[in-house]
Amino acid sequence: MSEEKQSYSSEDVYKKFIEPKIWTQWYDKDVPKELEIPEVPLFKLLDDSAANYPDRVSLVFFDKKITYSVLNEYVNRFSNALREKWDIGKNDVVALFLPNSPQFAIAYYGTIKTGATVTPINPLYTSRELARQLKSSNAKVLITLDIFKDRVDEAVKETNIRGIVYTGIDDFLPGIKAFLYRLKEKKPKINFDGKTTVRFKEMIEDYSASPPNVSINPKEDTVALMFTGGTTGTPKSAMLTHYNLVSNVYQIDSWLGYQRKAKDVMMGLLPWFHIYGQTAVLHTGLHRAATIIVLPRFQLEETLKAIVKYKANIFHAVPTIYSLIVNKPDIGKYDLRSIEACISGAAPLPVAVAEKFEKITGGKLREGYGLTETSPVTHVNPIYGKYKFGSIGVPVPNTYAAIAHPEEPIFLPPGETGELVISGPQVMKGYYNAEEENKRVFFEAFGKRWFRTGDMAKMDEEGYFYIIERKKDLIKYKGYSVYPREIEEVLYNHECIAEAAVVGVPDPNVGERIKAFVVIKDECKGKIKENDIIEYCKQNLAPFKVPKEVEFRDSLPKTTVGKILRRVLKEEEIQKMK
Repeated sequence: MSEEKQSYSSEDVYKKFIEPKIWTQWYDKDVPKELEIPEVPLFKLLDDSAANYPDRVSLVFFDKKITYSVLNEYVNRFSNALREKWDIGKNDVVALFLPNSPQFAIAYYGTIKTGATVTPINPLYTSRELARQLKSSNAKVLITLDIFKDRVDEAVKETNIRGIVYTGIDDFLPGIKAFLYRLKEKKPKINFDGKTTVRFKEMIEDYSASPPNVSINPKEDTVALMFTGGTTGTPKSAMLTHYNLVSNVYQIDSWLGYQRKAKDVMMGLLPWFHIYGQTAVLHTGLHRAATIIVLPRFQLEETLKAIVKYKANIFHAVPTIYSLIVNKPDIGKYDLRSIEACISGAAPLPVAVAEKFEKITGGKLREGYGLTETSPVTHVNPIYGKYKFGSIGVPVPNTYAAIAHPEEPIFLPPGETGELVISGPQVMKGYYNAEEENKRVFFEAFGKRWFRTGDMAKMDEEGYFYIIERKKDLIKYKGYSVYPREIEEVLYNHECIAEAAVVGVPDPNVGERIKAFVVIKDECKGKIKENDIIEYCKQNLAPFKVPKEVEFRDSLPKTTVGKILRRVLKEEEIQKMK
């Protein structure tokens, strides 16, 4: 067999396996092999659901219910406010520094209805991280929570921010809960001048509810700037067009049950600042006229209670969350049988976890794969058909995938390991202001534009794909993508650190545990402890990026040219576990 595989030319592989999309034979019967994807603005998905299902509940936030017609009205008002206050329109960027909330959905869709671009930002970011994204994206307006004021004040000092819109969690809490929240939470004092600092409520109350008039070129206009480490760990932003996101919504929609309108209750648990939650839950949910149960953060008890209360049937999450659910000692007291379909992404899904989850719920849990650069979903195991544990599944409709030589535009036959490459309507326009990187990650072959994922993988004879090695050095902690380089940059800024390296150590509870190795300067030896380094990191990094362990070393392993070998450090840690 190996000799037969080696005898295939790149053209043979393409014509025999890739061009005919051999994987489509495994699609569930209702999933079309090819989709007709409309060239429309992303916001038309919400417009259509509001027009066809005006009284359907779109969002539920701590029992506060918002119908599709009301949500769309808020969106239109917010959009008109952005245009009138700050002349926001095409080529402008609006930053969302928010957790999952009605405000996120309103600000997101309100922004793109002006023709502008959104850049969602992780609400756990420190002022330093926030400032970097605001400057890199050249954002003009920032939408954020009042409780983030201190971080915002520090971050916007050297940016081009024209206006800040503040909101509070209590803005959309039902009566008594809003009252109790205000009693409990100490609100910062904000000087609302109506020009540079504005209340969110003003944006959705004082402006016209008429839909804005804007011309969109779906295939060219960038709807979202999504920051990512790409395939190298160097921060950059993926330009996703309206057509990219609409395409991925239609692809996910077909996989879950094509055109199943106004019947689903989806858990809005995955963070919307991340492309996974944004596309798979927010956009797809609004397209399907689903009711989305909005949770600003993951809390196990609250999540389970919400599934039971609202009889959620679609629940997307990451392996860590599924693991916490199946290992909860009293999980039997929760009736989770409403769950029908779940997709797991961001990290490998353990077989035992999937089997236990399906036994508890009676639903289907399938592993998939995606990237920020691909909007994100490219592969999923069939919901009801052939599921291969350990596989990321097969490419979704309208998507081509192949295994390529890491340096040449040559396709490799089934069974051989190479770089996973993708071609499809969900693949990004490119990285923002990064022409050299774009040249590196894209290539042309057989009349198609292919994106190099940076992940080493293989395909079997039936068209199922398997990830062999994730992006070089990428750490997957609780579903978050953490790039060692960013943490190391913070460590190198510490006055006592001479050298630093960060790796991910396999941990079944969190995916990978973040560990830092540092060499202390001679003048600091004996004067600084491991916890001092961790506390320093907490001041400069989001909580999920902070190392859980720090080990002092006299030296770090290096190549002959002096490059630190993270791989050696990781292998040492793995050996300790055996």
